[in-house]
Amino acid sequence: MRPLRRGGTALVAVVAVLLLAPGARDADASQVSVTLDRARVSTQLGQKFSFRSTITNRGSTPARGLIAHLNVLSLRPGVYVDPEDWSAERTRYLGTIPPGESTTAMWRVHAVNHGAFGVYVAVLDESGRARRPRTGPTLRLAVAERKTLNSGGILPLALGIPGLLGVGALALRWHRRA
Repeated sequence: MRPLRRGGTALVAVVAVLLLAPGARDADASQVSVTLDRARVSTQLGQKFSFRSTITNRGSTPARGLIAHLNVLSLRPGVYVDPEDWSAERTRYLGTIPPGESTTAMWRVHAVNHGAFGVYVAVLDESGRARRPRTGPTLRLAVAERKTLNSGGILPLALGIPGLLGVGALALRWHRRA
C-alpha cells in the first residue's frame, strides 16, 4: 500500500469529520417510531383485512434508505405460519422522511390460518448495517375457524356425484327389466 502524499491526510480527516459530524448523515431506523391505526383485529378464516402503519422521523436529519417489513407469527405453539401466504406485499421501501414528518403504509392481509397471531411492522436500514430494527406495537389478530357445510364449493359435488351414480344404477336396472 502506498503512503498518502502530503495533504492526503488532511483530506481524509476532512471527509471523516463530514461523515461523522452530527446532522451530516441521514437518520437511521433508530430515529423513527412505528405506530399502527389499531391494536386488535377479529376476523374469520379466509377473510381479508387491512391496517395502516405510520413511520415518524423523530430525528433532526432526513430519514433515507429505510425499509418497512410486515411480519406475521403465531402466538400459540404448533401453528405453521408462512408470511408470504398472508400478504403478497410485505416489504415497502420508504422514501425520504423529513425530520418531524411521517409516512403511512397500508398493509393488506389475508387470514389463512385460524388461531391467535401477532402482526407487526419492523423498520430497518437498507444498508444492512448491524443495527436493531425499530418495531411497532403488535397488532393482535384473532382468526375464528369458519365452519361451513359447503367449504370451497364442494357440497354440490359431494351430493351430486353419488346421486347421479344412484340414478344411473336405477336407470340401468329398470332398462334391463324392460
